[in-house]
Amino acid sequence: MKELLKKATEFEYVLPKGSRKGMNVDARIIANKFILDGLEDESVKQLSNVAMLPGIIEPAWAMPDMHFGYGLPMGAVAAFDKDKGIISAGMTGFDINCGINLIRTNLTLKELEPKLNILNKALFKAIPCGVGSKGKLKLNNQQLKEVLTRGIKWAVENGYGTDNDIKNTEENGSMDGVNVSTISDTALKRGIPQLGTLGAGNHFLELQKVSHILDEKTAKKFGINDKNQITIMLHCGSRGLGHQIATDYLKIQEKAAEKYKISLPDRQLACAPINSKEGQDYFSAMKGAVNYSFTNRLIMTQWIRETFEKIFGRKWEEMEMETVYGIAHNICKKEKYKGKEIYIHRKGATRSLPEKPVLIAGSMGTASYILKGTEEAEKTFYSSCHGAGRAMSRNQAIKSFRGNDIKKELEKEGKAVEATSPIVLAEEAPKAYKDIENVIDSVQGAGISKKVVRVVPIGIIKG
Repeated sequence: MKELLKKATEFEYVLPKGSRKGMNVDARIIANKFILDGLEDESVKQLSNVAMLPGIIEPAWAMPDMHFGYGLPMGAVAAFDKDKGIISAGMTGFDINCGINLIRTNLTLKELEPKLNILNKALFKAIPCGVGSKGKLKLNNQQLKEVLTRGIKWAVENGYGTDNDIKNTEENGSMDGVNVSTISDTALKRGIPQLGTLGAGNHFLELQKVSHILDEKTAKKFGINDKNQITIMLHCGSRGLGHQIATDYLKIQEKAAEKYKISLPDRQLACAPINSKEGQDYFSAMKGAVNYSFTNRLIMTQWIRETFEKIFGRKWEEMEMETVYGIAHNICKKEKYKGKEIYIHRKGATRSLPEKPVLIAGSMGTASYILKGTEEAEKTFYSSCHGAGRAMSRNQAIKSFRGNDIKKELEKEGKAVEATSPIVLAEEAPKAYKDIENVIDSVQGAGISKKVVRVVPIGIIKG
């Protein structure tokens, strides 16, 4: 499939709909030459599969962090007509609203460095990490239902965060229209003990320093003023609750695809018409997981603030520990686009609205970026990449790297590292990911997001 790609611009490649029988729209990929050369053929095929689905709006997009995924490649965007289109659990993904909170501080590297190790260890203790980790919160069923329906409004009312956190979160941290009856008892049971937990895999908490300010005016608007200013990046999702919702609805949508006679190029793209009961039930349940995830990150954000207070002996407000922005990666949203309501699946992709922060996580130990959205991102349905993107699978990484060696290398660079297992460090080795600089140069070159600030990690916590 890759050989059928045609160069449209220096940073954009197209797979015309005539390239493969059944494609309804073109498929387009944002990439520079280096990224293009490393693309997996199978991920390009997956993107062409998505272009075959009914009601898709021209074109299907992939970002430079794209890699082979479940049904749809990670790092992809597909928009559908609200009357003729479909909605798919697989195209949103299993980790619903995996996303990022970025917190700024007024601390400098000089202030933090003497306390780096003790702070990193204290954060590792304060934030429950790892597979199946359970939180410090003891929710009852009614409280969980409030989280699912109200999102971070529930958190703020219960002492986790502030109105500023609500204002600086995508969707204000809460999507309306959640009917809890669309979420299975199994999903609810998995969600009760895990609120306020980081989880494992590519989820992380990083202490970072600003290495470059690339757009001073916008950086100031985001509260980033100086080189060596300290920021904190928190990356996690909806944990077992979101995974269970995806699992439940994949089964429901497999039957729905048969019922509504939808021809699937890949059964992992199981879906239902947007306006069907199966489609709207999934949309409701997914929004519940989105709200859970926003709340999950804000609760941990507050615990991060409290940990800083203990270590530095100052109120978090004095350290100006404010949310720069909180964004979602894996999500389906009803949005207005060119005057029409459409449903946009972003899987491993970030919303990129003009002048709004676009937060892009690098691989463990490498740089991350704060970008800003642009008017030109209209062509990608106001979307951008979400991270570096895997260059090798987790199994390949475990076979290729030793976690203890990775830890030693990172510590030799002056970084503090805490992890629940060496295997996690092997899975997430920096060389298991694409080069973040090429990914960022691709979205900047394509005009869909622009560089504002580059940050590098000094403290790393992995589940």
